[in-house]
Amino acid sequence: MASTYTNPEYPYRRSPDQDATQPVHHQVIIVGGGPAGLAAAMDLALHGIDSVVLDDNNTVSVGSRAICIAKRTLEICDRYGCAQPMIDKGVIWKHGRVYFGEEQIYEFDLLPEQHHKIPAFINLQQYYFEEYMVDRCMEMPQIDLRWLHKVAEVASTANRAEIVVDTQDGPYRLSCDYLLVADGANSPIRDSLGLESKGQIFEDRFLIADIVMQADFPAERRFWFDAPFHPNQSTLLHKQADNVWRIDFQLGWDADPEEEKKIDNIRPRVEAMLGEDQQWELEWASVYTFRCRKMDSYIHQRVIFMGDAAHQVSPFGARGANGALQGVENLCWKLAAVLDGRAPASLLDTYDTERQHGARENILHSTRATDFMTPKNAVTRLFRDTALDLARDYPFARSLVNSGRLSTPCTYDDTPLSTPDRAEFSERMRPGSTCLDAPIAGPEGRQEWLLERLGNRFTLLLFGEVAADARQQLEAALASLDREGHHTRALWVLPQGQHAGRDNEVVDTEGVLAQRYDLRQGGVYLIRPDQHVCARWRTLDPDAVAQAVHRALGKTLAEEQAA
Repeated sequence: MASTYTNPEYPYRRSPDQDATQPVHHQVIIVGGGPAGLAAAMDLALHGIDSVVLDDNNTVSVGSRAICIAKRTLEICDRYGCAQPMIDKGVIWKHGRVYFGEEQIYEFDLLPEQHHKIPAFINLQQYYFEEYMVDRCMEMPQIDLRWLHKVAEVASTANRAEIVVDTQDGPYRLSCDYLLVADGANSPIRDSLGLESKGQIFEDRFLIADIVMQADFPAERRFWFDAPFHPNQSTLLHKQADNVWRIDFQLGWDADPEEEKKIDNIRPRVEAMLGEDQQWELEWASVYTFRCRKMDSYIHQRVIFMGDAAHQVSPFGARGANGALQGVENLCWKLAAVLDGRAPASLLDTYDTERQHGARENILHSTRATDFMTPKNAVTRLFRDTALDLARDYPFARSLVNSGRLSTPCTYDDTPLSTPDRAEFSERMRPGSTCLDAPIAGPEGRQEWLLERLGNRFTLLLFGEVAADARQQLEAALASLDREGHHTRALWVLPQGQHAGRDNEVVDTEGVLAQRYDLRQGGVYLIRPDQHVCARWRTLDPDAVAQAVHRALGKTLAEEQAA
């Protein structure tokens, strides 16, 4: 088998905690050094929270695994400081083609808009994704990464979590205010606590074959229904870094996973697709079954579950790792606010409610994609094939075709943290939505991007000028929030043609920000630390701003619960 990547081996290091006579206490301990665990450590570090990351292995992912990294995930990683090497190494793409038999029935563009810093998608093997995250973690002094430290026991009370960690030097004990668990879909910690992840297993199997080859196929997503080289089954083709190509072959429920992974069985399938003259080598193969499931609650006293340990979806649609990082950014700003004493502990309950909504949305899309790709009877197959036939000529039918709805950010429509609109706005950036990026210019014409300026704090976007007395009232309201520890910054957005003279002023150089946010003179947006909209107004009301910040920190919710 070919090999384009050598897994790094991170050294085991003995921690001073292992020599302590009593369990050492930490604010946050994270179990699992995969995408969710590493992202949580970086997110907390940017909020000034120290963490210990425990991983029972000493390397990154073995095999390419999750390869499609969505725009929102890259925007999150850009905030962490590790997106650029991912983009530099990955294969950037936004176009896709859908085939039915031998014929292309339509194509699509995932980001037809201009003026975005981050591409729609990149394809990058998970081991690179994790390696760049590890590199960034090692630059952050708030993160204590411990390889070959395996969590063997977990106990949780209302006030703390306690664990036993096994190492080559023997076991030791730790305690923490919060234990974040990202130990995978088959989470041993979840099982040890008697908790379940409930859902559905779909009766079908798919083969992943990662092959190394030189080919001039464009960097785009290609999906075949009833492929001529793989009759009555579906096939997917993606390009990755290092001239590695991902091919997914639908196999059927009766396929033997161990047999299908053998090169003698993979070769005829690949040759039927690419032709016998195409030179290639197999790098990695896996057979998987679709699973869609989640926990009823991600919070068990002081233990909080993240990533695949909390929720699992089938691979089509790239919703696993991408959904995991959206969950991490939802959790970590809230956890930091609670640990800093700026928010009640009940704020963490909204991680569960908001990300349960996200998981249900991902599972719904994943389930529909699975049902469409693998019809279970003559009626559902007739519906599918009719939709595919119509999609050749009719755009409306293309919305019915589901080869895996690709990951998009979740909108928290029913969250108690948002302040409802009191004025007419476009639906696009309603409260609960993820912020869209836009080009801006800072002082001296410095070219910037909106999401870079938003960062990970509460930010008030104000468009154009407001009356002097309203500005003074706002400054007083923000000063009051600062005294409470709720650091909320104001970012004044000036229309095209003007110039930013102060650090808290930017210019909407292309008019894109005003268009995407439906902003007019005097308009205001309040943005959460995870870059979701939590309130918006047509005119500035400083008292309403302060109330919206309190609401977004769960204080109104806590008061209602207390009452």
